[in-house]
Amino acid sequence: MSKTNPGNYFEDFQIGQEIRHATPRTITSGDVALYTGLYGPRFAVQSSDEFAQSIGYKAAPVDDLLAFHMVFGKTVPDVSLNAVANLGYAGGVFGVPVYPGDTVSSVSTVTGIKENSNGKTGVVYVNSVGRNQRGEMVLDYNRWVMVRKRDESAPAPETVLPELPGVVAPEAFQIPVGLDVSGYSTQLAGSPHCWDDYYVGEKIDHVDGMTLEEAEHQIATRLYQNTAKVHFDQVAANGGRFGKRLIYGGHIISLCRALSFNGLGNAFRIAAINAGTHANPAFAGDTIFAWSEVLGKFEVPGRRDLGALRLRLVAVRDRQASDFPLKDADGKYQSDVLLDFDYTVLIPR
Repeated sequence: MSKTNPGNYFEDFQIGQEIRHATPRTITSGDVALYTGLYGPRFAVQSSDEFAQSIGYKAAPVDDLLAFHMVFGKTVPDVSLNAVANLGYAGGVFGVPVYPGDTVSSVSTVTGIKENSNGKTGVVYVNSVGRNQRGEMVLDYNRWVMVRKRDESAPAPETVLPELPGVVAPEAFQIPVGLDVSGYSTQLAGSPHCWDDYYVGEKIDHVDGMTLEEAEHQIATRLYQNTAKVHFDQVAANGGRFGKRLIYGGHIISLCRALSFNGLGNAFRIAAINAGTHANPAFAGDTIFAWSEVLGKFEVPGRRDLGALRLRLVAVRDRQASDFPLKDADGKYQSDVLLDFDYTVLIPR
């Protein structure tokens, strides 16, 4: 009997199945430094202990998306090792802040399954929850992924699709204990624009571009212990649709979040992931540009010092984002649109 693990295929998943993922991961200051080197985020709260402490954090928390990737990475060997692609996200809520020295672990529950019409793959929906060493929720989110079948002749299971929220309500936001941004320094943060300065329908070109490097995207994906074959195995990729390894979609999210500092520099915390689509695959050599649209403005219940912005973050490749490309006349994503990410941030008022 082989001692190696080939990963789960589509027919291995069952509704209600709970998967406790190996291996717990302690996040270190080295992880934070490497994440900064890979993406270059400049948000003051995550960059400066002194700044973070001035608004109620005990120290600079790790970037919210670094915590997301660590929780996500734990799920890959069990959920998406044999994936064709990760497809989307919904109903994500960020919990307690994560600090260097915290250990995160993940548990997933299968909430939906649907075989594709080609009979070769199917879509698996999971709810994944990440917790720290004290059992406190760090992240609770849903995603769906296209997974290969082990046996293409295996009968299709009954289709079950979960009900997913279109947007996370402000009442569900987890505000860090002790957070008080009444003394927030916009000068030190590098942007004068606060909640009141943004309006629904506004589109922001984040201007700067960043070219994807082969080594960097692989280092990033390994940092999160994401083992999905599509990101690393060129032999397998040779027989695939594109003939190239796909870049982990989360790598694009982090790049664009870092680029969004230019225009959204005071959006210091991600409160929720409402929805997300990886519209087209990305490859090494692509140059990424990003733009954001303000989809909504929310008051945070009981707070006058901060508000929330619901944002659409869009990534495009090899073109400026100033004309805000998204979909064609038939409602399909343009081929150079890589990401359509709907999330909510906290920002001082």
